Amino acid sequence: MSVGSYSEQKRNSGMLTIQPSTAHIQVLQDFARLLPKAAAAAQRRAINKTLGWLRSKIAGAVGRQEGIAVAAVRQRLKAYPVNGGTMRGKLWFGLNAIEASRTGRARQTSSGVSVGGRRFQGAFYKKVYGGKADIWIRTASKHFSEDDYPDTEQGRRRSGFIEENDHRFPLAKAKVSLEQARPHFESWVRQADEHLLVVLQQELNFELQKYLKGAANV
Repeated sequence: MSVGSYSEQKRNSGMLTIQPSTAHIQVLQDFARLLPKAAAAAQRRAINKTLGWLRSKIAGAVGRQEGIAVAAVRQRLKAYPVNGGTMRGKLWFGLNAIEASRTGRARQTSSGVSVGGRRFQGAFYKKVYGGKADIWIRTASKHFSEDDYPDTEQGRRRSGFIEENDHRFPLAKAKVSLEQARPHFESWVRQADEHLLVVLQQELNFELQKYLKGAANV
C-alpha cells in the first residue's frame, strides 16, 4: 500500500490525495496500541481538517495568481473527507477554463467589458441564453483572440461557443484558463503533508488528554 500524500492530474482536473506518511503511521501505531478508537478518531479529524485547510490555501493562491475571486475558485474545489475505515481524504480541482464573468464584477464600457482586472475589448455583457448574463464576443470581431476565449474554435461548436440569429453571428464566451495551476500540485501535496503532521499531533494530544482526564475521574 502506498503511503504519503500524492497528486494525480488529468486533462481537465487534478486530484490531491491526503493520507498518512510512513512517519505519521509509526506515531499512530504506537498510540493505537494503547487507544485504538482514539487514534482512529484523531487521524480522521486530522485528515479532514487538512483537506479544509488545503482547499482554502489553494483557492487563495490561485485567486491571487490569476486575479480571480476566491469564491469562484472554491467552486472548482471539492473535498472528499475520510469515509469509513479508509484513512484517505481527497481534494478534486476542476481545471477547465472558468467563465470570466465569475472572476469578479463585470462592467460594460463603450469599448468592451472589464472584470477582475481584465479587459475584453469588443466584447459585450448580455444574457444570450439561460438565466444569467455573460461576456461574449462575435468570432468575426477583430478583437477576438483564442487566448481570451479558450475552448472556442471557429467553425465548430464547442464549450463556450454558440451561434445566434440563425447561424449568422457565431459567438464565443470569455473565459480564464486555470492551466497555470498545474505546476503547483506537488508543492501543495508537500505542504499538506507538513500540515497534516502538525494537526495529527494536536489531535492525538487532545485524545490523550481526554483519556487521562477520564482515567483520573474513575
